[in-house]
Amino acid sequence: KMLHLLWTALSGTPWAALACCVVAAAVVQRWSRHRTARGAAARARQRQQAGLETMDKAVQRFRLQNPDLDSEALLALPLPQLMQKLHSGELSPEVVLFTYVGKAWEVNREVNCVTSYLADCEPQLAQAPRQGLLYGVPVSLKECFSYKGQDSTLGLSLNEGLPSECDSVVVQVLKLQGAVPFVHTNVPQSMFSYDCSNPLFGQTTNPWMSSKSPGGSSGGEGALIASGGSPLGLGTDIGGSIRFPSAFCGICGLKPTGNRLSLSGLKGCVYGQMAVQLSVGPMARDVESLALCMRALLCEDMFRLDPTVPPMPFREEVYRSSRPLRVGYYETDNYTMPSPAMRRAVLETKQSLEAAGHTLVPFLPSNISYALETLSTGGLFSDGGHSFLQNFKDDFTDPCLGELILVLKLPGWFKGLLAFLLKPLFPRLAAFLSNMRSRSAGKLWELQHEMEVYRNSVIAQWRALDLDVLLTPMLGPALDLNAPGRATGAVSYTMLYNCLNFPAGVVPVTTVTAEDEAQMEHYRGYFGDIWDQVLRKAMKKSVGLPVAVQCVALPWQEEMCLRFMREVERLMTPKKQPS
Repeated sequence: KMLHLLWTALSGTPWAALACCVVAAAVVQRWSRHRTARGAAARARQRQQAGLETMDKAVQRFRLQNPDLDSEALLALPLPQLMQKLHSGELSPEVVLFTYVGKAWEVNREVNCVTSYLADCEPQLAQAPRQGLLYGVPVSLKECFSYKGQDSTLGLSLNEGLPSECDSVVVQVLKLQGAVPFVHTNVPQSMFSYDCSNPLFGQTTNPWMSSKSPGGSSGGEGALIASGGSPLGLGTDIGGSIRFPSAFCGICGLKPTGNRLSLSGLKGCVYGQMAVQLSVGPMARDVESLALCMRALLCEDMFRLDPTVPPMPFREEVYRSSRPLRVGYYETDNYTMPSPAMRRAVLETKQSLEAAGHTLVPFLPSNISYALETLSTGGLFSDGGHSFLQNFKDDFTDPCLGELILVLKLPGWFKGLLAFLLKPLFPRLAAFLSNMRSRSAGKLWELQHEMEVYRNSVIAQWRALDLDVLLTPMLGPALDLNAPGRATGAVSYTMLYNCLNFPAGVVPVTTVTAEDEAQMEHYRGYFGDIWDQVLRKAMKKSVGLPVAVQCVALPWQEEMCLRFMREVERLMTPKKQPS
């Protein structure tokens, strides 16, 4: 109405011509700015398509030469048995690789999870060292792992057409251990989301239900492994990026202590942010496969290639121990209300652990809201998001990022004003906004010191109860597509352990029942804000979807974390794969 009145007033005057020129100039400028991004997206899709065609041809060739191969039986083998058959010579690496390449190709048609085929996996077969622990095992890689000759775009047009000059350290170690990396998998644009979509490669969907997110940012890995297209994958985690896709897709995943596995050669959006630590970790269908991967990677080659990694080999005696555990647990963090299925998953796991002779003790880390709103958000955005935003110049912003880019672009003073105005009604949103402002070096040091003090206080709390491990809820079931970007607060169950830098893993323990679904009608959340409303809607229509629990240990105790995860898995094993 207003625009119409304005136009009527201006029409027939030189002002109309001027207004038309201004609008036209703005449209042209916007179009030309995005032209580069459109070109990058077209080239990325072409490259993706070419890789998928190469995969298909290689598989067709292989199947003609091996018409009697029982692919289903091979794909059903758990990783330990697959490794055994490879080492004994019962299966050849070639047979295993092309069977998985074929399956990954099929899976990709359903969920769009593969961004590129690492075609040198074929000649590499002949070079795989037989004595390597992972001899002949195909491994998928989240797209951020640098691989010689391949782009690591992170779904951003400015990274398209910039192939890596060498392999990241963990990729080098995988190859030295005989593994065969064979595909790169999809990530959300910038990897700063627990959804999985970007303008270059599009949306990855959940293999259990296509209207649901596979989680992120290691979403392509979660979808591929859950569908049987890879026996083992590597992801990264700075707020739950291994644990969300593992939980949403019904597989197992481990986020180790930062720098237990080498971070050297990883592509990222922001470098130098040290307050909240990034982790590299394995994802697989079962806990034993995660342990095998850790065992293989924690070797002399890694300590030699990256001397900054503590030279701590895998401690077999801790992982294999069967002594009863003293387990802390909580049903809710009082920040994100658990869905009925989440709460039930924790309580059923607790009961099974008690019945198996373990001791369960109520335990809730103190001041979780402070850890999330002040420490984690402040640490991640200490420069006000300036470095992060540099990645989006002249690019499209994917819907999976919700309002993040818009919020970060606001001037610092306006974020402060908005936070002040929102505080009485929406305290969580206000706290996040307030901590997304840039701070001085002095204030950053202060924040990092506060993180240290907080970590020590939680460790003291833990020690006072003499705990071995901790059982917590894990967000689930999978959210609707594009909902994660609009439900930021729900990272609370995972982000806490990035802030604390504790190892944490997830194990699927149950699936959503009709009763869980009915109880979702009463779900309100603790704050009743937009994040709670989005979450309530996004977790509905989920009957049959997997739900996990999270297992946590103290820093550098990955073996203890895995030992606990193995025990939970043994007691709670549900159906593992989407039908």
